[in-house]
Amino acid sequence: MRLGVLALLLVLSIPDTAGAQRWYGGSDYTEFNVPYDGRFTFVRLSFTPMSGLGGWGRRGGRGGGQLYWDHDWPIAETHLNKLLRELTDVNPYMEGTNILAADDPELTKYPIAYVSEPGHWTLTNAEAEGLRNYVLKGGFLIFDDFVGARDWMIFEEGLRQVLPGVRPIQLDFTHEIFHSFFDIDSLELAHPNSYGYFAEFWGVFEDNDPEKRLLAIVNYNADIGDYWEYSDLGWLPIPLTNEAYKLGINYIVYAMTH
Repeated sequence: MRLGVLALLLVLSIPDTAGAQRWYGGSDYTEFNVPYDGRFTFVRLSFTPMSGLGGWGRRGGRGGGQLYWDHDWPIAETHLNKLLRELTDVNPYMEGTNILAADDPELTKYPIAYVSEPGHWTLTNAEAEGLRNYVLKGGFLIFDDFVGARDWMIFEEGLRQVLPGVRPIQLDFTHEIFHSFFDIDSLELAHPNSYGYFAEFWGVFEDNDPEKRLLAIVNYNADIGDYWEYSDLGWLPIPLTNEAYKLGINYIVYAMTH
């Protein structure tokens, strides 16, 4: 069975996890966090958004009040975990996911962290140091859901706060991360809601050396989280949704095996 059919069948019946709602309106997302028990647990990083940038969000209207890092939570990771469990040997925690700050000591228990909307992020010195220690100790970062030159500038400024002197390197489909589980032979992925933008994939390497460890994957001009979240609603093309799932599964398998 092709992933396209399998993804659709699996995702249609997935319930929300840990009592979270698709449009959660509360303020303390960590109330849904789950205890560490050794299984793979999806973790996303929280941050204080840069003020004054505006932007559309689910908290109503344009501008203030957004968190940005929570976009697509918790449905995107819930859907991805379902396919990860069904298709791979990874045994993900299915009863919930975690939200942690970059300087939370708990972060080092988890091998992978997802950052949504890094085009709006800011980091304190403590958070930058915490994230630096995380990646240098073996943690892997997935950056997703940001578009345009302004977003890239803000993302890169924060990244250099974490890793001074870092220079992201654009990847093509030959990199091992795109063949760690599925063989992905094309990286042509349209942005789901920003017309005219197509994904670029960048790597952050130890010592800026592509022969050394990959510390982070960067989905620029992309939003694979949207594809994961809305795969049960039929709003986005199934072939592109499938590619987004393949990318997510490959990222996790790659990070868990390197």
